[in-house]
Amino acid sequence: MQKDLKDIIDEKKIAELATSPNAQEAFFGKNGLIKQLVKNTLQTALNAELAYHLEQTNADGKNKRNGKTYKTMQGDNGTFELEVPRDREGEFEPQIVKKHQRRLAGLDQKIIALYARGLSTRDIQSELEETYGVELSPTLISQVTDSIMDDVKAWQSRPLDAVYPIVFLDALVVKVRENKQVTNKAVYLALGINQEGQKEVLGMWVSQNEGAKFWLSILTELQNRGLKDVYIFCTDGLTGFPDAIEAVFPKARIQLCIVHMIRNSTKFVNWKDRKPLCADLKNIYRAATVDQAELALIEFAEKWDTKYPSISQMWQNKWEHITTFFAYPQDIRRVIYTTNAIESLNMTVRKVLKNKRSFPTDDAMFKQIYLALNNISKKWTMPVRHWKEAMNRFAIEFGDGL
Repeated sequence: MQKDLKDIIDEKKIAELATSPNAQEAFFGKNGLIKQLVKNTLQTALNAELAYHLEQTNADGKNKRNGKTYKTMQGDNGTFELEVPRDREGEFEPQIVKKHQRRLAGLDQKIIALYARGLSTRDIQSELEETYGVELSPTLISQVTDSIMDDVKAWQSRPLDAVYPIVFLDALVVKVRENKQVTNKAVYLALGINQEGQKEVLGMWVSQNEGAKFWLSILTELQNRGLKDVYIFCTDGLTGFPDAIEAVFPKARIQLCIVHMIRNSTKFVNWKDRKPLCADLKNIYRAATVDQAELALIEFAEKWDTKYPSISQMWQNKWEHITTFFAYPQDIRRVIYTTNAIESLNMTVRKVLKNKRSFPTDDAMFKQIYLALNNISKKWTMPVRHWKEAMNRFAIEFGDGL
């Protein structure tokens, strides 16, 4: 027979359990007090729901209770069985535990939270069984996580602000199974800094081949979602990106990431030469003016071209987009001359994905990255440093856009 709720909430009994050696198990175990309390609360609510239904709708007295059915529920505190009362007319629709519902709402949220931390469906299955005594199949867990795909699609197509003064673009590589083979795919992220100086991920896209056509489609999509003006795009020199920017945002400026330039410059440098070579490169990007930077580049070429001629040539070829930040004061330069803001974001996402050998589908990849980005963005509570000074400068330079 079903216990009455007052038999569960008994102060003397609770005190005895709390002081017992196995108090944790007594309260939170598979057959603990919390599980009994949840079960009996739901059972009492179901019985009360039917009583209220009969009282409100049974004017002629013909409709009555008509036995019960049994339903196995899964929740944070394990699996338990409920007795769902029925009425003779079949009109009763319980609200506390709806028809066909097998899981309590909190359990779905817990599954999604574990998935956001990078756990696989089988890892989640083991975690729930060991911690809560809940047995769920990997297929069911996948169905729960699939429920956020609508959120992902809504997020990816949401309207954007008309102006984002700075937009960073970078990519991370993930492995996805496709046609029975594991392939590398690049996931591109766009991180915008809005007019209040707050960071905001504008979207993510997947591609195996980047180029002007690919970037043109992304920038057009951002434009269609409401983005009208970007003052500075910060990139790592992605192929075809400058051409795409000129086509969609002709007034925007491009700043190549100095950190990426240094990495590319030292890729084939002897390790003994790296320290002095990097010091000479530093004289270029730490110069006070663009004229001083040009002199530093000439001095660099005279010193290193005999050994590494491709480095100065690479900087000369990209000089227009390397030197954009020289038009701004020192404090603002730190904001725009490196893609550290988005690289930090990518690094955090990689930590979530580090135990993931490969994703079964693109959707599975998008789900996990979206949840990771959602968790990361909750920590973005402060504006970018020196943002007021930057906006004052932008107001003068791009006044019409502001």
